[in-house]
Amino acid sequence: MTDKTDLVLDTVPTAPPIEEKPARERIYIDGDEAHFERVDLTNVDLMMFDGRRFPHLEPRRLFPRTGLERYITLLDDDGEEVAVIRNLANLPKAEREIIDDCLNEYYHVPHITKITGRLEKFGVIKFFVETDRGDCTIELRNIVHQIKLTYGMRVMFLDNDDNRYEIPDIRKLDRKSMSYLNDYL
Repeated sequence: MTDKTDLVLDTVPTAPPIEEKPARERIYIDGDEAHFERVDLTNVDLMMFDGRRFPHLEPRRLFPRTGLERYITLLDDDGEEVAVIRNLANLPKAEREIIDDCLNEYYHVPHITKITGRLEKFGVIKFFVETDRGDCTIELRNIVHQIKLTYGMRVMFLDNDDNRYEIPDIRKLDRKSMSYLNDYL
């Protein structure tokens, strides 16, 4: 005769084993042990001098507001970290320029030079602006989270599509531009 607990244990379904990707060793780049080739606006190929090659990596700042030159991560197409540049200042000039160009393209924030109009409809506020990259419309739904005044003079916008815009110094805006903006600061 079999025990009831044996029957229960024999009929419990088991989940298939979880296949884990082997952990990749993080590479730290501290100086001239690597060479970069730019492949498009925001991507590079990394060649280590020990022979390893990592194609199509995207440089990103781990601390985009405070660490402009330190701890630059290099991500593959799956968003996985392959390497970290500890300090851009330690790279040879040519390598640093390649990474700087990619970062400047990725993190470019258009500067608003003038606000030409504003329209509020159905909970969406549209600002019609002139920037250093041309005219555009910024659409916002949540003013509290999408417009930030910092240092008493700098305004950051984050639109509904996660695009960023900046007014570096609101004191330099004309009166009409300020009148469109004052209600939201």
